[in-house]
Amino acid sequence: MQGLQSKKAATAATTTTTASQDTRRNRPGPGSGSRSGQASGPGRDLAPLLAGAATAVGGIGAALALTGSDSPLRAPFTLFFLLAAPAAAIGAALSGLDPFARLVAALAGAVVVDMLVAQTMLALHRWSAPGGTLAVSAFSAGTLLLVLVRRRRARTAAVRGQDA
Repeated sequence: MQGLQSKKAATAATTTTTASQDTRRNRPGPGSGSRSGQASGPGRDLAPLLAGAATAVGGIGAALALTGSDSPLRAPFTLFFLLAAPAAAIGAALSGLDPFARLVAALAGAVVVDMLVAQTMLALHRWSAPGGTLAVSAFSAGTLLLVLVRRRRARTAAVRGQDA
């Protein structure tokens, strides 16, 4: 009888120790984010940094194309803008897809938008590099504005649904 009780006590002590170790493993440690799944370590700020750099490069490319500058960076930066601006707008509109599918669809859509703008301007005999850049900018800004309005309406409807 005494052997059975000591065996139960040993099992209970082992279970308690294992449970406390599991709790410590799952608890966020110092330097980790408060949200679950958030990366910790030196690379956690890389995505916003890259997004900011991409925005700067695209903005510089658009400015160089619109001003007609003779800079050697004009062509690569403008090409980056012409691909990244519509891709970002289309990617924002396709928020329901998984990330890889959204990336592929956004890049394909950006190429289609650029080709349609170029073909339309050529058919109308109105081709110019600044004009094409403005047309792509207008499409991208309009798409992002529509996505913003749609999300705001969905959020407002959700809040109204909770209040009712």
